[in-house]
Amino acid sequence: MKSNLISKSETNVLVKTITEQWGMEFPKIKNLKVHEIENDAQIITGNGIKILKIENDYLPFLSEIETLKKFPNVTVDMGAVKFMCKGANLMRPGIKKFTEFEKDKLVCIVEESQQKFLAVGKSTVSSEELEKMDKGEVIKNLHYISDKFWETGKTIYD
Repeated sequence: MKSNLISKSETNVLVKTITEQWGMEFPKIKNLKVHEIENDAQIITGNGIKILKIENDYLPFLSEIETLKKFPNVTVDMGAVKFMCKGANLMRPGIKKFTEFEKDKLVCIVEESQQKFLAVGKSTVSSEELEKMDKGEVIKNLHYISDKFWETGKTIYD
């Protein structure tokens, strides 16, 4: 795996992009490192931050609990857990409760018994639409516990 530090200007552009996409502010970040996993996937690490970039999507890495807590979330029943951890998209029947979110936004998936983060995905509907649904896809699963990024990410330390 190739890793390299990115320049100050690249760091500023990256932080600006993430701030806009995630709708949250970040403290000044220096010395970001990019770890190439695949042609279209990188793990970006820095002082107290770990981000997964897949194509043009920036996702909070699943080990970053404090960052994940700032995102909208859905809580799933225990029956949905094994499917989430195999990369399945989240369907309406598995959802127990949820916070407010818009369509096409990042949403974290949490399991109900231990409140652990299982996955990060992009909503295919808004929480308002979800309320009226009985079935159908709600979140496209992009990053989940035990995926190849998770396994690689465990080997990266700053």
